[in-house]
Amino acid sequence: MNLGKHGLDGIEALTFDVFGTVVDWHGSVVRALKAKAAESDSKQLRSTTDEDWSDFAKEWRKGYMVTTRQISEGGEGSLNVDEMHRKILEDMLSSERWSYMKIAWDERQLKEVNMVWHRLDGWPDSSKGLYALKKKFIISTLTNGNIRLMADMAKHADLPWDVILSAELLGTYKPNPKVYQGALHHLSVKPKQCALVAAHIHDLRAAAKEGMRTIYVRRSTEDSQEIRTSVKQRKLAVNFEELASLFGIH
Repeated sequence: MNLGKHGLDGIEALTFDVFGTVVDWHGSVVRALKAKAAESDSKQLRSTTDEDWSDFAKEWRKGYMVTTRQISEGGEGSLNVDEMHRKILEDMLSSERWSYMKIAWDERQLKEVNMVWHRLDGWPDSSKGLYALKKKFIISTLTNGNIRLMADMAKHADLPWDVILSAELLGTYKPNPKVYQGALHHLSVKPKQCALVAAHIHDLRAAAKEGMRTIYVRRSTEDSQEIRTSVKQRKLAVNFEELASLFGIH
């Protein structure tokens, strides 16, 4: 394929959004919480339905999305996502719907629950695709997740990053321009030599404003169905293994 036609010639580094793009946060969190609940003495916790666990995971994720956006726009808050996740978790457990979980889980168990984000599973194509892409490109995270979270997740899901670039290092959250500018600086590349791979169109649009190349990957948990189907193929909506093949890596 003619990479120039797709605006992907001359790339030296691929940066990746992680939550949702590389790892299945929803399925992983639901499975981990169900397993944790199964160990509990609380009958109510053990009887929590799959639908409830799905809602719990989505609410937790929504809190993260709202908070990171606020901080990216100049609001106050922690740049450590572990701390952020714990604050959101505490707020959720104070609500009527989830209050029984706060009774069932003690402090030690709550710390363990908060750590489920460190053990997210990759999508089926993620590990193999990243290993292939690593043969030709510098591959790096460009994530709102903190460094220890990313390091633990990489070990858990076998994600062979060359570099971990995080909002914790770059001083704010995506989609603040400083994050994308910081990636270009630390990777010592010009904007056209660097692409962002993401399953979120808003993330890609922010990267494009800084001159970066963009590659859209469709994931079932990310963006709306309408957005996923409307993105044109020129944006290269592919999975990681197909992306490696596109670049001639086998």
